[in-house]
Amino acid sequence: MLEMAVLAAFLAFCRIGACMMLMPGLGSARVPMQVRLFLAVSVSLALLVHLWEAIAPHVSRPPSELLLLIASELALGALIGLVVRFYVLALQFIGSAITMLSGFGMAAADVAVEENNPQPAMAAIISLAALMLLFALDFHHAIFRALIASYELAPVSVLFNPRSALIDLSDTLSEAFFVMIRLGSPFVAYAILVNLAVGFLNKLAPQIPLYFISLPFVIAGGLILLYFGIGTFLALFADGFIPTTLGR
Repeated sequence: MLEMAVLAAFLAFCRIGACMMLMPGLGSARVPMQVRLFLAVSVSLALLVHLWEAIAPHVSRPPSELLLLIASELALGALIGLVVRFYVLALQFIGSAITMLSGFGMAAADVAVEENNPQPAMAAIISLAALMLLFALDFHHAIFRALIASYELAPVSVLFNPRSALIDLSDTLSEAFFVMIRLGSPFVAYAILVNLAVGFLNKLAPQIPLYFISLPFVIAGGLILLYFGIGTFLALFADGFIPTTLGR
């Protein structure tokens, strides 16, 4: 009985732990590896009570089949985590684009919120604000509910399907791209209008370096646009989280 409980807990940890290691926030590079491992083990043991009937009948299989189940569970958990992370990565992309469009492209890059790679300061602020909003709206609870529901949609006995996983990932990338384009469209329109205006003015007075003179005003306009639009920006980002990632 003890051996069955340990194997069932390990199978639950494979799917839940793989998801938590890749999901945004808890899987961030800012969180120490020991803390992430402790959280994954804790959540796996807590959810095992609800998943016992779905996992326990499969732990008595031969070792060769158990290895296949372990690999399948790891892949399924990674799929759920990647689907959520792709949505946040799309936000980081549009945040970097907004930084460039607002004239902050020449500013020094800072450390990103999720990874150790450098990221512009404005993009880091947008990413951090969006991530904190998702935590405030209990998005991690939605991921845990999706993990429990995944045992009905993809039982332990059904092995990982790479084709279906690639379709889910590509659909998530496509929908997240369109969501982020809509969120960044005011800044795209602002950059086009400002650059056209500066270009016309530069043609009228070619002796004056209007591009360098106009840069502070372009940055100020971008900051004003971000100030008045950040509330709606974050609200639309939060509204699109479930339909784009876990609601498919």
